[in-house]
Amino acid sequence: MSEIPLSQPDITDKEINAVVDTLRSGRLSIGPRRDLFEQMVAERCKRHEGIAVSSGTGGLHMLMVALGIGPGDEVITTPFSFIASANCILMVGAKPVFVDIDPSSLNIDPSKIEQAITPKTKAIIAVPVFGNTRHMDRIEQIAQVHEITLIEDACEALGGMCANRPAGSFGRASVFGFYPNKQITTGEGGMIVTNDSHLANVCRSLRNQGRAEGAPAPAAMSSVPGDNCGSWLAHDRLGYNYRLSEIACALGCAQMERLDEILEKRRVVASRYMQKLMDWDDLILPNVAPGTEETTSWFVFVIRLSNQYNGTERDRVISGMRRHEVGVSNYFPCIHLQPFYRQSFGYKQGDFPISESISQRTIALPFHSNLDETQIELVCHTLKVMLQREQLLKR
Repeated sequence: MSEIPLSQPDITDKEINAVVDTLRSGRLSIGPRRDLFEQMVAERCKRHEGIAVSSGTGGLHMLMVALGIGPGDEVITTPFSFIASANCILMVGAKPVFVDIDPSSLNIDPSKIEQAITPKTKAIIAVPVFGNTRHMDRIEQIAQVHEITLIEDACEALGGMCANRPAGSFGRASVFGFYPNKQITTGEGGMIVTNDSHLANVCRSLRNQGRAEGAPAPAAMSSVPGDNCGSWLAHDRLGYNYRLSEIACALGCAQMERLDEILEKRRVVASRYMQKLMDWDDLILPNVAPGTEETTSWFVFVIRLSNQYNGTERDRVISGMRRHEVGVSNYFPCIHLQPFYRQSFGYKQGDFPISESISQRTIALPFHSNLDETQIELVCHTLKVMLQREQLLKR
């Protein structure tokens, strides 16, 4: 592991004790901690229904299935995101239709969505990239006008706000992810939130091998012959094992209790980076809309090298920082230029020029709740040395 890791979960004794208590309870799956975790996340997003799942990717996949999206259908999404935003469309045999991004927010550009809509368009998957929720309200309006389902892939945005509404409240349903680099973590895990009770019940069935919602787990089955004896082995539909364990949910509950504290700590780290890097001509810093500083949910801190740099130079900066034990990464490579997408759809360089230009110059700096001033100073110093080296190489 790097001396300064790219990310790190914020775990305290509260989370450890919650997990230990769950282990001691003997109830490790389909129990009260799952129900509480679902309630906490749904309430935070002002949604009625929460469905805990094994990952954000699993949540997106199940929504595609539950909405009946399949071969012959098209789903509009962004080429600048983690690949799961598009893979979930391919998982059901539909076609992802990419729309280029807004260079300021890095989210899908609302002004370009309508020209991508066809009679085959069944949904839009909008991603608040890096936790920036800008344009979610405009995208929702476009979906409503065209009567297209909007799915909010909010896996990076828990705790954020847009137009005085929380991330997770836009569209027919939203999905969160709780991987260890996220604002809160369950180790692995995710959550679907929605106000559509029918959709929620279908997703609950899908996550549980297609069993009917409410089917008892084996430990909860009646011992009376004929009373629910076979319900655990009755399956209403093709389903999956996308359940989230009680252990993970206990960790999630403890993290949700600390969510506001964690968000504030991440804002402080982001503010320190901003202060130290704001006068560097070589850099483009994250664009936070005026007045949203206190409602921004920082997932990562991603800078861009200015237009004078190319992808090769950016990669040398990343390699140099890693040699000095500073964990950095290239968030995100464009989805449409990944080998599988090139081979399957014939995408090529130049298809989505804004995403491509930004993608080749991004650097995700070390970012987590407990990154201290000394570490931030070392990251910035190392970055400066690497940029100075690149300037020398240009001469």
